[in-house]
Amino acid sequence: MNRALLILVLLVYSANGWSQIAQTDTLFTQLAQKDSLLFDAAFNTCKVAVLEDLFTKDFEFYHDKGGLTENREAFLKPMRENCANRDFAKPQNSYRHLVPNSLKVYPLYKDGKLYGAIQHGEHTFTYLDQDNTYQRGDIAKFTHIWLLMDKKWKLRRELSYDHKPQN
Repeated sequence: MNRALLILVLLVYSANGWSQIAQTDTLFTQLAQKDSLLFDAAFNTCKVAVLEDLFTKDFEFYHDKGGLTENREAFLKPMRENCANRDFAKPQNSYRHLVPNSLKVYPLYKDGKLYGAIQHGEHTFTYLDQDNTYQRGDIAKFTHIWLLMDKKWKLRRELSYDHKPQN
């Protein structure tokens, strides 16, 4: 009986240790700001330097339709080229929208010390069609693995998956 109780207590403790943190938690708000900064730099402002600072050198991007990109430079090279050719006087080709209340953050600890976090959420996209009208694009899930390096949050892994048309 005591062994069963001990196992139950350990399971409850483990579940609480891995649970999502509150949206009011400092870690949640820090990483929500990083998510916003990431997609603003990638979609809206073409600030590749911001992305260079956000990503680790061994950054990896896993996409269910576009495949695997294995490092920061391989990911940023086409973005630099697209941004260099972008006409900012014209409407933006696409937008990313975070699905309200979908963002979740799960802290990662080693020996009781915070070293990273898993950030998960859903986002939708709109794109500009040939008539210069924004249309609904896909909805998808994303998962980010953030590491705390020298007191700065760095994105090491990004997964973008389950892309499907919005209803």
